[in-house]
Amino acid sequence: MRYIYFFTKQIVVIFVFTMGLGAIEVNIKEGVPYVDVDINGANIKIERIQDVNHKLKNSYTKTSRAAPPFSIQPYQPVDGIETISELDVIEFIKNDISENDGLMIDARMQRWHVEGTIPGAMNIPFTMFSSDSTNSKIEEIFKLFGGTKEDIHWNFNKSKRLIIFDNGPWCQQGVRAMKHLVSLGFPKSKIRYYRGGMQYWQILGLTTHIPES
Repeated sequence: MRYIYFFTKQIVVIFVFTMGLGAIEVNIKEGVPYVDVDINGANIKIERIQDVNHKLKNSYTKTSRAAPPFSIQPYQPVDGIETISELDVIEFIKNDISENDGLMIDARMQRWHVEGTIPGAMNIPFTMFSSDSTNSKIEEIFKLFGGTKEDIHWNFNKSKRLIIFDNGPWCQQGVRAMKHLVSLGFPKSKIRYYRGGMQYWQILGLTTHIPES
């Protein structure tokens, strides 16, 4: 079974400002009620749930999980890789994914991904990065990232920038993906870590995309 889901067309992002829009109670940030994203011809609106009494009813309401393995991850688990916020993720969609300069990687196993992900993300489970750089699956992934193979080594000078995320601060799937990538030679400077993951994304009521099965 293949785990890589490709978005083949350019993603177009339009910020809509609140001038004269009194109907939006819960904005993404001041002056930005929502973001319209066109993915493969389908319009997806990134916005926050407007019901101020809304509460999650899924597993992200849990406060505690057995630790290990679900130990709290460091704020910056890999030295040299920047940790970012939800607003940074939205800016990344606008400025990097829309220009085909970036990819957002959902590093969770597929069973998590199919329950919902961030709009524009593709699923490459962290286990896919555990092979060596000569593995055919790794080669396919590195080509997707924009790397070029030179003899037995990879050149990432023109590769895309990445955001990697998982379930949240208690999840190590994204951390393991980053560590594997770095060990395979992918530059830290082209990786950013969204530590909040799907739990924080949903707690803030941001739009969740349900992938097609």
